[in-house]
Amino acid sequence: MADEFDDMYETFKAILDAFPPTEAVKRLELMGVREDVIQRIRDLHEQQTIRIKELEEPHAVVLGNRDTWYTGPQPKDKCWPAIEELLVKDGWSRETAIRNLDDSSTRVVSLLNHPKEKSFSTRGLVVGYVQSGKTTNFTSVMAKAADRGYKLFIVLAGIHNGLRRQTQARLVQQLVEPNPSMWSQLTDLDKDFTPTANPASYFGNSNKTHVLCVVKKNATVLRKLAVWLDQAADYLKDCPALIIDDEADQATVATKSINPLILSMMKSLPRSAYVGYTASPFANLLIDPSAEDLYPRDFVVNLPKPEGHFGTEVLFGRYALDGEDPDQVDDGHDMIRSVPDDDIPCVRPETKEDVEGFEPVITDTLRRAVEYFWLVTAARRVRRTGNPHNTMLIHTSVNTAVHNSFERPLQRLLNRTAETLTDITFLSRLRDLWSQETARVPAQDFGETKVPFDDLVRELPGVLRSCRIIMDNSSSEARLDYENGPIVAIAVGGNTLSRGLTLEGLSVSYFVRAVSAYDTLLQMGRWFGFRNGYADLPRIWMTDELAAWFRHLATVETEMRRDIDIYITESETPLTFAVRLRTHPALRVTAAAKMRDAVTAASSYGGKRVQTHYFHTNADWLSGNATAAKDLVAAALSNAVRVEDRSAEERFVFRGVPYDVVTDFLASYKFHEKSPENDADLISGYIRKRVAAGSLRRWNVAIVGSSAGRPFEFVPGVSVGRNLRSRVATTTPTPDFADIKTLMSRRDAAVDLAGDTVKLTEKGIIDERRVQLPDTGLLVLYPIDKTSEPDAGKKLRAPLNAEQDVIGVGLVFPEPQHGDSTVEKYISANLSGVRLEVEDFSLLEGEDA
Repeated sequence: MADEFDDMYETFKAILDAFPPTEAVKRLELMGVREDVIQRIRDLHEQQTIRIKELEEPHAVVLGNRDTWYTGPQPKDKCWPAIEELLVKDGWSRETAIRNLDDSSTRVVSLLNHPKEKSFSTRGLVVGYVQSGKTTNFTSVMAKAADRGYKLFIVLAGIHNGLRRQTQARLVQQLVEPNPSMWSQLTDLDKDFTPTANPASYFGNSNKTHVLCVVKKNATVLRKLAVWLDQAADYLKDCPALIIDDEADQATVATKSINPLILSMMKSLPRSAYVGYTASPFANLLIDPSAEDLYPRDFVVNLPKPEGHFGTEVLFGRYALDGEDPDQVDDGHDMIRSVPDDDIPCVRPETKEDVEGFEPVITDTLRRAVEYFWLVTAARRVRRTGNPHNTMLIHTSVNTAVHNSFERPLQRLLNRTAETLTDITFLSRLRDLWSQETARVPAQDFGETKVPFDDLVRELPGVLRSCRIIMDNSSSEARLDYENGPIVAIAVGGNTLSRGLTLEGLSVSYFVRAVSAYDTLLQMGRWFGFRNGYADLPRIWMTDELAAWFRHLATVETEMRRDIDIYITESETPLTFAVRLRTHPALRVTAAAKMRDAVTAASSYGGKRVQTHYFHTNADWLSGNATAAKDLVAAALSNAVRVEDRSAEERFVFRGVPYDVVTDFLASYKFHEKSPENDADLISGYIRKRVAAGSLRRWNVAIVGSSAGRPFEFVPGVSVGRNLRSRVATTTPTPDFADIKTLMSRRDAAVDLAGDTVKLTEKGIIDERRVQLPDTGLLVLYPIDKTSEPDAGKKLRAPLNAEQDVIGVGLVFPEPQHGDSTVEKYISANLSGVRLEVEDFSLLEGEDA
C-alpha cells in the first residue's frame, strides 16, 4: 500500500507541474483515484511544499510552479543516503552541516522539471562561494535527481585535466562506489570521453543504470560527445538528462567553439536540465536572455555561505551597502600583507619582451612569506589537527616560463635555510616573525591555542626536508598530488591553479598577478575556503591596489546576492528582473566579449546615502577641498532659511539651502578618482533631474564635529572640533592615499530630523525622512584631523597622517516622491528582447477558445 501511495503521490506532483491544483485533482478523479487517497496526497504535498518554500537558505528564483514536484528524499532512495553516510564518516554533523546541504540541494532539485515530462529544457544557475563546497552540492543534486529518475548525468568539469580528474574521483567515490550496480561510466580517472560503439548498451530499455560522463570543456572532447549523442538520438527520447556545468562562467559564455557544442548536446536531449555552478556568475548573468543561449531563464539560486568559510568579505572586509549601519560592517581579519610596488619588477616581467631570460629576485616580502609558510607548517604539525597537507601558492604571472624561472631561486632559499637552522641570528629573526604574526592575529580569536616558538622550531628540520618546490602549469609534468600521503609544497603556477582545483591545506599565498576583470580576480583567490584547525594562520601577500580591488569585489558580491534575493521578496523572475552588477573604474566586470549584450542598468540615488572614504593626503588636494567646504558654508549661511547653532553638540545645521549652492560645491570639491560611487557629475546630474521633477530644490547642509578634536573654523562664528578618522592599515602604505572605510554614522544621517533619533534604525531614518523631509536632501561636512591616531587595540587601523586636515562629505537623498531620475553605475542583462507569454487557463474551465 505504501508503494502504491508513493506512486500516486509522484503522479500527482508530475500533473501539478503542468496544471493548476484543481485541474490536477480532476485528472486524478478521471483516473479512478479514490477521494480519500487524493486528499491524503494533497495534504502530504502541501506539507512538503510549505517546508521547501519556507527554507531560509538558499534563496531562489522560481518560475511558475517549478518548485512543487520534488519535496525531499524518500525512504526508498539509494544515492542520497549513501552520500549522507560518507559525509558522517568524514565528520559532518547531521544536525547542521548535512541538514543545510540536504536543504540547499533539495531546493535546487525542486526547480528542475519532473523527469517523466515528455520534453523540457531547463536553464538554471547556482551561485556559490569560491572553495565553498559547490562540488558537494552538485553531487548531492545529482544523487537526488538520480533517485527520482534522471538517467544521464553530464558534468562539464572546467577546462583543465586536473580539475576533471578531481571531479571524476569525487563523483565515483560518492555516487558510483556506494551503489556500483546502479551506475555506468562513460569516462574514468585517466580517460576523458571516448565514443563507444553501442549507445543502446547505455540507453536501451534493458539498461536501468544511471550513466555518468565527466568531461572537460575542450572543443575536441565536446565535439565527440555531441556527435555521439546525436547518433544516439533514438535512444535519448525517453532519457531525462542533467547537465552540470562546473565553473559555468569559464569557456561556456560567448565562445565560438564550446558554447555552440553545449547547445548542440542539449538539442540531442529532448528532456534535459542545464544547471551552471559558479562563484563568479557575472558573465552568466549578462547573457542575452532573448537568444537561444544559456541565460538562467528558469531559476537562480544563492547557496548559503557555509559555517567557517573564508570568503572575500572575511579576509578583505567590504563597504556598507544602502540600509546598512557602516559601524556594523567588518573590516575583515588582519591577514593581508602588503607587497610594495617596487617589488613587482623583481617577481614579474614588466613587458612581454622581458619574459625571455627573466630571473626573479627573492625580495624581502617573498622571503618573509616563504619563511612564514614553513613556520605555519611546523605549527600545524605541533597541533596535529585539520587537513594533513600544507601548501603555499606563488602566483605572479600567467606565463609558464616565468613560473619555471622561480624553481632555482626558491630551491636555493630552501637549501640555504636548511643549512642555517642552527644559526642563532637566523632563528632570532624567525622568532620575531612568528611573534609579530601571532600578535596581529591572536589564535584565541579562532578558538585555537598559540604554538610556542620553541615547540615549533623542533619541527622545522622535518618541514624543510619534506618541502617540495612544484611548478604546476600547462608546460610542466609536475603536479600537486594529494593522493599519495601528506605533502608540503610551494606551488608556483598560473591558470592551472586558478579555478576549481582545491589547493589542500593552503595557508600562505603570494599574489601579484595583474588582472583586469572581476571573475578572473575572484577565481584566482585560491586562499578562500575552509581552514579547520588553522583558521588563525593563513596570510596573503599582495599589493595594496589588489587588496582594495578585493574589498570592492566583496561589496559587489554582497550586492549581487541581495539583488538575487529580490526574486523571492518581490516575486520577480530572471526574465522580468536582471541582476545588476556594480562597475569599477579600473576593472571590467568580465571579458568584453561576455558583456557585448549587456546594458547599462539605471540605479537611483533615491533613498540612499553616499559618503567619502578614499582621500589623497597631499596638501594641494586637501587645501582645495577645504576651500570648497568653506565657500559652501559661507553660501549656506547667506542663503539658508534658518540656521541652527548647535555648537554645544559640535554641530551646525543650515536649513533650506538652494540646490545650486550644493551643485556649485560639487563642482569644486574633488572626490578621489578610485571612488566609483562618488562621481560629482553623476550626483549633480541626478540632483538637477530631481529638481526638474519638483524635488530636491532645497537642501539642509550640516557640519558635524567632535568635542575631542581641535577646533576647525569654516567661517567666523562657525567652528567645530575636528573628527578622528584613522586609515585602514597596510604594511607599506600607498603614498598619497588613505582609506578610512567609514565616515558617516547612522546618527549623522538623522542630524536634521526632529525628535529622538538616537534609536532609529537605517530603515527608520529613511521612513522618518519620508515623513519630515520628503523633498529635502542632506549634505554633511566633516573636518577630519590630519593625524587621527586610531584607538588603542584597533590593529587594522593606522594614523591618517595627511599633510593637511581632510574634509569628508556625506550626502543623504530622500526617496523620490514625484518619479525618479537615475544615474548609471551598473550593468545587467538586456531584457528588452524577452517576450513573456501569459498562460490562458480558459480551456481548462470549459470555455470556448
